[in-house]
Amino acid sequence: MGMMDNLACTGIDNIAEAIALLELNNWDLVAAINGVIPQENGILPSNFSSEGTQTSGFGPHSQPTGTPPSSSASAFCPVPPLRHIIERQPRMLNFRVEYRQRCVEVVLEDASTVGEIKQILETELQIPMSKMQLKGWKTGDVSDSTVLRSLHLPKNNSLYVLTPDIAPAASTSQNRSKLLHVKRNISDLTNIPVRHQQWEGWPATVTDDSMTLAASGISYPCHHLSVCRRASPAPPREQPEECTDVHMVSDSEGDDFEDASEFGVDEAEMFGMGTSGCRKSPMMPENAENEGDALMHFTAEFSARYGDCHPVFFIGSLEAASQEAFYGKARDRKLLAIYLHNDESVLANVFCSQMLCAESIVSYLSQNFITWAWDVTKEANKARLLTMCTRHFGSVVAQTIRTYKTDQFPLLLIVMGKRASNEVLNVIQGNTTVDELMMRLMGATEIFTAQQQEDIRDEDEREAREMVKREQDEAYRLSLEADRRKREAQEREEAEQVRLEQIRKEQEEEREAIRLSLEQALPPEPEEEGVEPVSKLRIRTPSGEFLERRFLGSCKLQVLFDFVASKGYPQEEFKLLTTFPRRNITQLDPAWTFLEAKLFPQETLFLEAKE
Repeated sequence: MGMMDNLACTGIDNIAEAIALLELNNWDLVAAINGVIPQENGILPSNFSSEGTQTSGFGPHSQPTGTPPSSSASAFCPVPPLRHIIERQPRMLNFRVEYRQRCVEVVLEDASTVGEIKQILETELQIPMSKMQLKGWKTGDVSDSTVLRSLHLPKNNSLYVLTPDIAPAASTSQNRSKLLHVKRNISDLTNIPVRHQQWEGWPATVTDDSMTLAASGISYPCHHLSVCRRASPAPPREQPEECTDVHMVSDSEGDDFEDASEFGVDEAEMFGMGTSGCRKSPMMPENAENEGDALMHFTAEFSARYGDCHPVFFIGSLEAASQEAFYGKARDRKLLAIYLHNDESVLANVFCSQMLCAESIVSYLSQNFITWAWDVTKEANKARLLTMCTRHFGSVVAQTIRTYKTDQFPLLLIVMGKRASNEVLNVIQGNTTVDELMMRLMGATEIFTAQQQEDIRDEDEREAREMVKREQDEAYRLSLEADRRKREAQEREEAEQVRLEQIRKEQEEEREAIRLSLEQALPPEPEEEGVEPVSKLRIRTPSGEFLERRFLGSCKLQVLFDFVASKGYPQEEFKLLTTFPRRNITQLDPAWTFLEAKLFPQETLFLEAKE
């Protein structure tokens, strides 16, 4: 503002007029002032350059002390308005006009109109004026009749031509750039995922992220936008993020962006190390005791920073993650990906947002890996990790992690389980690309797949052997079971025979006792020649033997039945029959006498078993 203060002596209040005056004199301040103020009252170059004190004031007080002011030297002459001076000296304006891959230089007086520029462009570009839109004016859209002087333009200007009705012959690098590319780059700089970005300043013609920058209608060569995180329910510890102004500047080569400073974001904020109110909380609390709780905090913070599209981190200890990845069935085993995060690394945000959260990487990790994460920003957490790695993978892995510097983080360790020990196949550093990361993951998967196929074959052979052994054991068990059942049946049969024999024996003993008692109770056999009539009976047994005995004619039939029972043929089991005529004596009244039963003087009977 020093030049503007020195121009105050000219009485010019309009800054645009002052700038135009300076441009006319090639930014020579003394020449500009002397061009407005008459020479006799102006500032000589020698006085202006030799003593700085004389540049701070003009008029009578600037004369040396002791020199009497004269009326001709002390007073200013009337100064004509600046616009009259400018009109007497026409300005030449330079325009650099870009159209697709072409660039046209146009030089015109400031008294010309916008339409005259279009006429020159129509000749150079072979485009009808009716289909031409001339963009890039600082004051917005202008009409063809607008005089260039009224726009207060600088000497050098950049414009560009849009022809929406004319299809491009070939896509340029700028045409290929889409809104989605811009939003992704802003995501890298501001840590705001694309889906959480809320923009202001896009033209009304913007409908979706697939639209190219050339077709979006943005101002050229500079367009001002602002972006902030879309409002959403956030944890109490998080503060709302401030909006960031974005200035899209196109350079001479047609690139979409310049340095990060053009976006209003300094380097520290680009990599998540800023000290503003948007600073994130740690990924993992210091001195985390419970690994499961620490991983839950890590997952929540990771989602808050980089969105929900990220790898599924295993919640649990490193030992549990190893068990899940390595010690299941061969077909179910996976590689173990250990992600080591360090907030102090300048690569952390870019690696997480661009590589680790890429949909292809997230999908591939989900299908082929168990992903476990840890934050090594704090020394206590790093020491705890090294202890876990030493216990599970050996001291070599822990020593390898120690050798990596902070700027080489994040690290992604790819671990494969083996029969004897676990092997670290690859250590992927943060300075990589999505394609390189995918290739290295796929390379590790190929090595793992070859080992897995061998493990599957060994497991199948082992299961086949175990199946044969199980079948043999089952057959042997069934054979033993059949032998046991057969032995038990034989034992039951023998026991039953013993029981029946015992019953039979008891029955025989009982019958023998009954027979003896009956035999003892029989009356004595009478003499053949006695006083009383005697009946002589001859009884044939089922075995063919004959029983003979004499009975008194007055004896009752019960005595006959008792005699037969005493010989082992009880009345309940045998019937006593006469030969002819056939009679069943056992059906007669036992109280009858032999005479009444007509068994006198002699009779032949036979015994027959009852049915």
